[in-house]
Amino acid sequence: MPSDEQLPGRPPTSHERQSGRPWDASYRDGPAPWDIGGPQPAVVRLAEAGGFSGEILDAGCGTGENALYLASRGLPVFGVDVAESAVAMARQNASDRGITATFAVADALHLERLPRRFRTVLDCGLFHTFDDAERHDYAASLASALDHGGTLYVLCFSDTGPEPGPHPVSRESLSAPFDVSADWHVDSIESDSLRTRFSDATPAWLATVHRR
Repeated sequence: MPSDEQLPGRPPTSHERQSGRPWDASYRDGPAPWDIGGPQPAVVRLAEAGGFSGEILDAGCGTGENALYLASRGLPVFGVDVAESAVAMARQNASDRGITATFAVADALHLERLPRRFRTVLDCGLFHTFDDAERHDYAASLASALDHGGTLYVLCFSDTGPEPGPHPVSRESLSAPFDVSADWHVDSIESDSLRTRFSDATPAWLATVHRR
């Protein structure tokens, strides 16, 4: 797939406009604040509880830590990110660790361009980087990639607690893009946390959403 700069017609996301930097720069100049060198604890808990099945898509995979953890458990994982540098690092991490996983440069707002569909989708730290309009486009994009009856997990910064992370999301803002579409049913939104390089437990939401 084409590189970050070559993705056809891709305008900068709200995060890129606010930061003044393309996503790729976060990895070229890294390590990125969210790159903790291992899987997120919430993802580990989900996996240990049997939450992942079938072909798995890791949307916004970054350097691949969550994808590689799931792949190390014998699960088939396909990770995508708009940042070419992140995808290159993910592939190198897979090679260095002898783990089989597939990584590609792709736009999460246009997952219909992927050549396959998935039973489970993981979004760990991507949803909160979009603005409201992008989140509705993202929900439609996810619907194009997830099998009917499949499961989507969204782990994003929440607006709870005294020290929320960047781009904090309310419970209502998290559910809104899925509530308005017949494609989705929000099963649950639970309080959780995201680990960053600066904090072991930044307040987060963990949403479980099913594709109708």
